[in-house]
Amino acid sequence: MSSGIEETGYDNLSSSLKKKTSAPRSIFGMVMTSLATACMILTLIPLFAVLIYVAVQGFSRLNLDLFTKLPPPPGLSGGGIANAIIGTLIVVGISTAIAVPVGVLAAVYLSEFSGNNQIARGVRFATNVLSGVPSIIAGIFAYGLLVAPILGMEGGLFGFSAIAGGVALAVLMLPTIIRTTDEALQIVPQDIRWAAFGVGAYNYQTVLKIVLPAAIPAIITGVTLSVARAAGETAPLIFTALYSNFWPKGIQEPIATLSVLVYNFAIVPFKPQQELAWAGSLILVFLVLITSVLARWFTRQKVYR
Repeated sequence: MSSGIEETGYDNLSSSLKKKTSAPRSIFGMVMTSLATACMILTLIPLFAVLIYVAVQGFSRLNLDLFTKLPPPPGLSGGGIANAIIGTLIVVGISTAIAVPVGVLAAVYLSEFSGNNQIARGVRFATNVLSGVPSIIAGIFAYGLLVAPILGMEGGLFGFSAIAGGVALAVLMLPTIIRTTDEALQIVPQDIRWAAFGVGAYNYQTVLKIVLPAAIPAIITGVTLSVARAAGETAPLIFTALYSNFWPKGIQEPIATLSVLVYNFAIVPFKPQQELAWAGSLILVFLVLITSVLARWFTRQKVYR
């Protein structure tokens, strides 16, 4: 009888101690949850404020002319930004055509053939450094390499052109593509490689037919994120692609892009041009939003089957 009373008293004591210790933890958990929620709201407020403000300013200018006509002369209303939309697609297409093969092949070497040697560690370190380099530095690099006069050539190798702009943007895209592809290849289970080797496949066959297809969703995610960054860059294109109020004549001529058009038209004192700048900003936001949604969708896909 006494033992039962002792056990009951022990249970009551332990429960009271648990309540005393759990109470501070519950309060601390509630405080931290509230703090995290407040931080999340503070983070979302600027995002939605920018999106709403750009949408309000640019939505009124959205019409068919915006996507089919050239910008009007300074001070005149009407017209559109079709040349800048086409130019953005051309320049980003050139940069993607340059950066994707180079970035994917570099990542394949790092993950599958380097054996994590000193060269691979140096390349990874250089990639991390390059990802933090300001975009204007990439523009100056492309300017000095392709635009500035060298060896007696007046306009450099290409001069101000879509090619020079594509090279500048490709430099900015490379770190994202290399890092995401490298990580995606490392996520693919090693057992899959061993199974391929077990049936007699060579290393390059394993990489091309098994490892790369398994990592495609993550690779495409990196590509879309890098494209989103490249589409919104301005400083590199000012040094390389420059700007033109006319239809694109070729990839070796100055070409209009949305980001440079927004920069040029936003600082002029004419309201029609300022309205076009807001409309161009809205289109850029939509492009970045679409690429971000695509990246999110590909992230949900399985990296390997």
